[in-house]
Amino acid sequence: EAFSLCDPKVLEVRYSFLELKKFIDNVPILQIDMVWCYFLLRDISWLSVAGIRLEKAREGLERCHGKDFSRVRLLQAGCQPELALHMRLELLEGVVAYHNGQLDKSKKALTSAQAKFSQLQVPDEALSHVMSMGFKERDARRALRMNNQDIGRAVDFLFEEKAKRKQKREDDIRHKTEIMELKQYGVTPLKKAVNVEKLKELVAIGFEKKLAAEALRRNENDFQKALDDLTNPETNSAIQLDIESRKRKREQRAVNARIEELVSMGFDRSRVVAVVQAGETMEQTMSRLLPEVDPLPAFDANSSGNPASEASNLNPDSVEGPSTADEERDVEMEDELARDIGKADALSDYDIEVTKEGEAIQEYLALLASTDSKEALSSC
Repeated sequence: EAFSLCDPKVLEVRYSFLELKKFIDNVPILQIDMVWCYFLLRDISWLSVAGIRLEKAREGLERCHGKDFSRVRLLQAGCQPELALHMRLELLEGVVAYHNGQLDKSKKALTSAQAKFSQLQVPDEALSHVMSMGFKERDARRALRMNNQDIGRAVDFLFEEKAKRKQKREDDIRHKTEIMELKQYGVTPLKKAVNVEKLKELVAIGFEKKLAAEALRRNENDFQKALDDLTNPETNSAIQLDIESRKRKREQRAVNARIEELVSMGFDRSRVVAVVQAGETMEQTMSRLLPEVDPLPAFDANSSGNPASEASNLNPDSVEGPSTADEERDVEMEDELARDIGKADALSDYDIEVTKEGEAIQEYLALLASTDSKEALSSC
């Protein structure tokens, strides 16, 4: 139902990859997945819809992968990650054709699916050989399937995947560090983050990082204008004063937050203010104040009963640089989605356990053989 609401123009969006124009294959895969669900439910009432979905899926995959997988072979350097997907497509085409009475078409599709199914069967000897090199069974089986049972290529594939995962982890860490740093600088008047590359250029010239970042922020990441401000003594001085002013405000907010947290625990406000303003650590502050705490501190009846959690809402670490809050954004949900996407395996959509497909192929080939026998008997 949700899929039917999607704008067709969105579903057919193009993008460039290795200088080749191609369509994304998420949509064809989704079409196949839905028909596979119809099949598992054994619901023949969806037969007409299934046929339409499979036609669209084949058209989409041919745009993505090319005729006879020519494009995907080029992009994947001979690897066959999509073989199981195409086998499932042909199986479903054969099932739909069978129930529509198109027996020749069904047999052709099922025979082709059976050939692909055979290609996907991993010999025990090859599997054991790859596993002996320290790889898990699931990973070894997948690598062999995607590389036409070639042990050497499968091993290379596994090492390449391992290297890619390592590189991705390093890139993610670096990216998160950059994001945390950029949050300190705030956003431009048009709500854009400070441009990292331009910031690096200004730092390379010799300007202090926070100063350069503020110049870019003020000037909507216009490198030349930021450079003009940094090289002008008056504007440079004004930027520095502004940075120092915001720093003092952040420090004061931190002090106020600590004071409110300690007062909510039952300590005397005047004593708390005196101790906190001495600039001691939280541990030192607590050791000074603990002897005078009331046994049963009273809390506001309207509070949650957890003063520490309420005080955490005043955490000054969440306020860095100019105000950057965008109240309409669900940052928590965005982060959750980003984590899910980051964990995704690029080949997971093609990594299909084909046991049920193999059983279905045999079932429908048997039905076709039975039909042929009946027709032969009736003709006699």
